[in-house]
Amino acid sequence: MNHDLVSRAQRGDESAFAEIAYGIGDRLFTVAQRILRDVDLAEDATQQAIVAIWRELPGLRDPARFEAWSYRVLVNACYAQARTERRWSPSLHVLETDHGAGDPQLSVADRDQLERGFRRLPPEQRAVLVLQHYLDLTLPQIAELLGVPIGTVRSRLHYARRAMRAALEADARPALSGSRPS
Repeated sequence: MNHDLVSRAQRGDESAFAEIAYGIGDRLFTVAQRILRDVDLAEDATQQAIVAIWRELPGLRDPARFEAWSYRVLVNACYAQARTERRWSPSLHVLETDHGAGDPQLSVADRDQLERGFRRLPPEQRAVLVLQHYLDLTLPQIAELLGVPIGTVRSRLHYARRAMRAALEADARPALSGSRPS
């Protein structure tokens, strides 16, 4: 991120902020969508984050930390969006098939199973998974970004992975039929 651009935006330069918003907007939306798992909620959270970034930008002490700080603002907007909405609407995603990787139906089924497990996680657990696996942040970076102790990040990752594993195992069990063998 261009530090001069951030500094100009901090002083109220709207065109500099517009350039920043266009540059980071898609990345913020992608992270929000991965956390919230809903396009409409992700759009709302991204818009809220961009407004909050503009409003709080003069208080940012170090322009070099802008990107990490903006992700923190976004994650907080995602948390707020998840708390207020509390709705889980089904969303359809066009899934790419793995060409040449065996049965493409199996790949779609695996992705669907992962999506269902991910949706069951609370937003705080989804956020740490996205920050670690999508943005490739380290645990200390995630802790700093979220403003929580590193132990909290480890705990959220542990419980998120455990919940995902349990969801995948539950989906893998054969469904019990209503009839009993005679």
